[in-house]
Amino acid sequence: MDKLTRLEAYLRERKEAVDQALERFLPGADRFPEQIFKSVRYSVFAGGKRVRPIMCIAAAEAVCGRSEHALPAACAIEMIHSYSLIHDDLPAMDNDDYRRGRLTNHKVFGEAMAILAGDALLTEAFRLMAQEPPEVDPGIRLAVIRDIAEAAGIFGMVGGQAADILYEGKAADADIVRFIHNCKTGAMIRAAVRAGAMISGAGESDMCALTEYGAKAGLAFQIADDILNVEGEAVLMGKSTGSDNERRKTTYPALFGIDESRRTAVKLVEGALRAIDSFDERAEALRLIAKFIIERRS
Repeated sequence: MDKLTRLEAYLRERKEAVDQALERFLPGADRFPEQIFKSVRYSVFAGGKRVRPIMCIAAAEAVCGRSEHALPAACAIEMIHSYSLIHDDLPAMDNDDYRRGRLTNHKVFGEAMAILAGDALLTEAFRLMAQEPPEVDPGIRLAVIRDIAEAAGIFGMVGGQAADILYEGKAADADIVRFIHNCKTGAMIRAAVRAGAMISGAGESDMCALTEYGAKAGLAFQIADDILNVEGEAVLMGKSTGSDNERRKTTYPALFGIDESRRTAVKLVEGALRAIDSFDERAEALRLIAKFIIERRS
């Protein structure tokens, strides 16, 4: 079995496990008031690739942890990611009509319900991590919660999104672009990798290596996203392309051009792979995912 086939099989199996766990952890759509539960599930089960939760599980496996122990944190990370997409698509933010090939949440349920769905997913994520899994030491669960809260909040994703909005249409240097990308996307990917490792009892040296891997892979992921927004096919992406240029977003291609951005993403992935070079075959999924980041077409 070649590497691509192995990766596809791994991603398919882990995605199925994450989807099944999300079904268990999220309330059904028959609760009152039904509209909010339907809105939440509409976005969570919109067909995402589950890259972040899968990286959380892969990191747990890389340090000999049990994937089922990482599942609650992995699902919480996907809930936070879904919340961020719902809010990103709102008219006050990116004003997008389509996400993953279908109408965005606010186009189906209205802006008020979309905002509440995002709020619900964010808070539900932390409720889940506070109680699951019971086998994991509460102190470790608290450390994971603190790490993910920092990555999702004002010092991470929220701060990056704020800078992205503030610099839209304005001149920005390389430091600003790196700040936006590291915070807006990189922080949550790094936190996903760290969460899987922490839950599995990783030692200090392994945590340092996986943190570096997550940071470099996270930045590469956002640069690849920027490139796809320029060169990607809307049908494959499930949303419109070229929007970054239309809004004069602060992106790597806008500042450095496509070729240099692609070279930077490749160097980051090479650095991510070097960071986990001392790991054995249990880290093979992380290695394959890092390469997938810059080879994907959607």
